[in-house]
Amino acid sequence: MERVRAGGDQVSELTTARLSVYLRCLESLDASGVNTVSSQGLAQQFALNAAQIRKDLAHFGEFGIRGVGYYVKDLKRHLRQILGLDRSIKVVIIGAGNLGLALADYAGFRQDGFDVVALLDTARDKVGQYSRSGVPIRHAKELEWLVEREKVDIAVLSVPADAAQETVDAAVAAGIRAILNFSPGSLRVPPHVKLKSMDLTITFESLSFFLANGHIDA
Repeated sequence: MERVRAGGDQVSELTTARLSVYLRCLESLDASGVNTVSSQGLAQQFALNAAQIRKDLAHFGEFGIRGVGYYVKDLKRHLRQILGLDRSIKVVIIGAGNLGLALADYAGFRQDGFDVVALLDTARDKVGQYSRSGVPIRHAKELEWLVEREKVDIAVLSVPADAAQETVDAAVAAGIRAILNFSPGSLRVPPHVKLKSMDLTITFESLSFFLANGHIDA
């Protein structure tokens, strides 16, 4: 799936993924007190490709200054705007098992502007409780109400495989347009909804292949 930027050009997901990498690099430079950096310097320090950096950034405007490079703080701010990170993004996690609780308590989300407003579950012994960081656990039937009240942007699924499609359908019906899925298997969503799946088993199997064969699968 491709993203449309201002002006009508198509920007691939690979490009936006690289923007996220550039943002992390710039945050590291900013934390170290670096004020300016060239595309070559950014590439050398973080094992990136200078030509690719310039090409990716050119999709969104001219950010560098000849003889100076990029102002780290300014470019970081621009990338956060491009990635939609210049606002608080509301997240709900459906499934308050071990994975759901761990995701809710991950401090990095909050630092990057992702606000986990609630966990949802159907287990009576969980509903009404809180995660270790204080995220409330509500009943799954409150999803639509919660999405409307909190203006939820993203739903994260950490439910059993046999409940995944039903849960996705409920999230879509509630008005969610972006879903991150940790449940195994293939799920269906309408064209206006973006679904990204993180199958940890596939990742482990890829690592197992590397260990068994002594090389990385191309």
